Amino acid sequence: MATAADSTAMRRAIALAARGLGSTSPNPVVGCVITDASGQPVGEGFHQRAGGPHAEIHALRAAGERARGGTAYVSLEPCNHTGRTGPCAQALADAGIARVVYAVGDPNPQATGGADTLRAAGAEVEQGLLADEAEAGNIAWLTSVRLGRPYVLWKYAATLDGRIAAADGTSRWISSPESRADVHRLRAEADAVVVGSGTARADDPHLAVRGIEGAVQPLRVVVDTEAAAVRPGARVLDDAAPTVIAVAEDADTALPGVVRLPRTATGLSVPALLAELHERGVRSVLLEGGPTLAGAFVAAGAVDQVVGYLAPVLLGEGPAALAHAGITTITEALRLDVTETVRIGPDLRITATVPKGA
Repeated sequence: MATAADSTAMRRAIALAARGLGSTSPNPVVGCVITDASGQPVGEGFHQRAGGPHAEIHALRAAGERARGGTAYVSLEPCNHTGRTGPCAQALADAGIARVVYAVGDPNPQATGGADTLRAAGAEVEQGLLADEAEAGNIAWLTSVRLGRPYVLWKYAATLDGRIAAADGTSRWISSPESRADVHRLRAEADAVVVGSGTARADDPHLAVRGIEGAVQPLRVVVDTEAAAVRPGARVLDDAAPTVIAVAEDADTALPGVVRLPRTATGLSVPALLAELHERGVRSVLLEGGPTLAGAFVAAGAVDQVVGYLAPVLLGEGPAALAHAGITTITEALRLDVTETVRIGPDLRITATVPKGA
């Protein structure tokens, strides 16, 4: 049975893993804490970037010889394959680790088996400590492995009566400066930011991360079916971050960074877009598009989490946050599980997830 000390060490490993959000794709975020034979922490680390040392290697380097006979707490099962780095399971065994406690099993068939390797080397291995917390922190990567597509977080800002703009189309600014700054945190944690042609026309968005030191800029994606919204000189085409313009296969355009995707009755194929992004190493998507694009993602069953910034403002008229989602009656409503409500300046940020199987 896990002790209080075990839980403390694993919770620290999960917190360390979160430091890698936005910079490790297509790899997972992983944290590791090593204690010596007496239970004293002697090393810790997290996976900082794809191609660099894994969390266990950072922790082992910090621990040195004090790792021998000790315990390693890892948020994800130590990998068992050789890619750009060697297998962490073997590194732990070679260091003389006597016990390994990991939270979540590795679902990647290319990397799994680390627990078996460690047991074969004589280590005691335990799985499942704080598994729910660790899974929540690594949900983007886990979703990408299990479903073969990126994890999608839809973000919107609206008034209390659900409007994202006034009747005349004006929308700057419904939410507060504090909420807008918080959105840059979401961007920094995502591999790609996606908007549609309506947002591109109305706002000429930049979509890059600002105000967060050391942030890795996400891929900027504009869904522009007819290749009519993004024009030369658009801010999204500058060199602040890479950009992809998704257009229909028959669209006429000479813009750089274009990817051509199949049409559907309402626009571009959302599954095809996500498959293209997944192929490019994108494991998490921040959907910032307007109501039409958001509706297409919801209709395709491709939204995993919703973050809504509700401002204490009333408009009475204007576009709603979601449109054309394929929901025509209350029995078809997509019901979410609220996981967090937080005050952000004068606004309320609500985070909700789509239940599994919904």
